[in-house]
Amino acid sequence: MTMERLPSISRERLALVLESILFVAEEPVELSALVKSLRRSAADVEKALDQLDNRYQEAGIRLQRSQNHIQLVSAPESGPYVERFLAIETRQRLSGAALEALAVIAYRQPITRAIVGEVRGVNSDAAIASLSARGLVEEVDRAPGPGRPALFATTLKFLEHFGLKSPEELPPLSTNGESADESELPARPTDGESAAEPE
Repeated sequence: MTMERLPSISRERLALVLESILFVAEEPVELSALVKSLRRSAADVEKALDQLDNRYQEAGIRLQRSQNHIQLVSAPESGPYVERFLAIETRQRLSGAALEALAVIAYRQPITRAIVGEVRGVNSDAAIASLSARGLVEEVDRAPGPGRPALFATTLKFLEHFGLKSPEELPPLSTNGESADESELPARPTDGESAAEPE
């Protein structure tokens, strides 16, 4: 059956079809791709996504969003058991420098390497390279001005690791005037067990 011959999707079934698409998708899906493939308005798709989000609040999966990308992920409180089931080996923890750089990026994204270094008071190239290799941050754009330096932001993997559905769920920064560090980041849900940090 070709795309042109597919019957139109009723509003009642739109959430069901969205769930099927997100379930089989191997990567986060852009909202625009969902709108195009389903031939529905962005408002209709957003409403169906909200329905799924509400449905998943007490389920073992969650709807995770970052900017215009959406994916299904396991519930963060189930993380330690999922990891054990998949026999994920214990991995080396992030260094203090990497965690500090990650906190700065999380709260000030998008941000350049130079500004991360200014906030931390030390060159942060190695820390950012480590975070990029682990898939926790990524280059999202280029800043205007000389050299057009790369702008970095957190990824969906970062949200999944810290049990967040969106960057807006980050806890508020402390008001003591100090720069952001790893203490600002939410603790990863472990349900009483210690979980491995990402490489």
